Amino acid sequence: MSSSNPRSFPKITESGLDDLRQRIGVKIGQMAEPWCFEATRDNIRHYAHGIGDDNPLWCDPEYAAKSHYGGIVAPPSFLFSTSRIVSGYVGGLPGVHAMWSGSDWTWHKPLHRNDEIRTEAYLKDLVEHQTRFAGRAVQQIYHVDFFNQQGDKVAEADSWCFRTERDHAREQGTKYKEVRAREPRRYTDEELAEAFKLYRNEEIRGATPRYWEDVKEGEDLPVLFKGPMTVTGFIAYAQGWGGLYIRANKLAWKLIDSHPGVGIKNRFGIPDVPERVHWEEDFALEVGAPGAYDYGPERTSWLTHQLTNWMGDTGFLQKASCKIRRHNPEGDLLFIKGKVKRKYTENGQHLIEIEQEAHNQDGELSVVGSGVVALPSRG
Repeated sequence: MSSSNPRSFPKITESGLDDLRQRIGVKIGQMAEPWCFEATRDNIRHYAHGIGDDNPLWCDPEYAAKSHYGGIVAPPSFLFSTSRIVSGYVGGLPGVHAMWSGSDWTWHKPLHRNDEIRTEAYLKDLVEHQTRFAGRAVQQIYHVDFFNQQGDKVAEADSWCFRTERDHAREQGTKYKEVRAREPRRYTDEELAEAFKLYRNEEIRGATPRYWEDVKEGEDLPVLFKGPMTVTGFIAYAQGWGGLYIRANKLAWKLIDSHPGVGIKNRFGIPDVPERVHWEEDFALEVGAPGAYDYGPERTSWLTHQLTNWMGDTGFLQKASCKIRRHNPEGDLLFIKGKVKRKYTENGQHLIEIEQEAHNQDGELSVVGSGVVALPSRG
């Protein structure tokens, strides 16, 4: 679609919102089957590699067998692959853009190799906002509970998408006006080499326990680097996570035939899914984004990656929060910083609260987050 003759997209309507409000608190049937029903060795490894996490606790059976788990466990964020709802598969307002924008997680138990996951979900709330990105927006919040094959609750999460009007975002949104006007950033070899030092020196705490007593309030976590952002990287994440609408041939037709609002014509006149904002720059610009960009659950997983690297095999991530502040388009570099905010004891556990934020290469705030980690005590 030519940018000189942009198409018009559906709007947020009061009748659409009234319909959605009727669904608040109502248990949802299976809207779409998850990418992963089971935490198999391969599913765990594909997810971990999709976020650039090579921790042997997730990926190396021989190493993991010597841990106190006795075998491979999944990274906490793996659960995104077991529920499309927590990942942003929204109902209602057909044809209105959905941007996954944040989550609050609580984990109760580790996820072991070959665990089977069942979920229960409901629409929790709708909150209206005025945004720089798209003017009027609706925050659509879902709650999802995750259970293993024994019926134990493994985790629970609230996650939300912002529903935005694509026309307004493209034509009147001010958030990315300057970004879209910039020439594409081209890095020197020296700039990239400096960033890649963070990969070369990335510390995975691993089998060496991090004791609660040794942690000091105010201390910094090692900076975790992600990027440079490429469409290849976004697709690598989708391979492990599954995406929302990625289908082929007959299954793609069945999806769009059942939900016509999901099908948006591409340059060949063929209905294709809105998820292609992550690999198709022209379409991303058409919905008001600064270019093809990363996935929201992917970015949350990068934040939890920093926490699991730091806490080591004997730590347990209890809570994590993520609030996305801007897109990470192709070409961006992302630097995730963490700081110990508080150490405390509660119900016999030794806990560390960590605050996080990530900025791109231009110092622009990309995401804020936090986590609570339980650590072993020398006592």
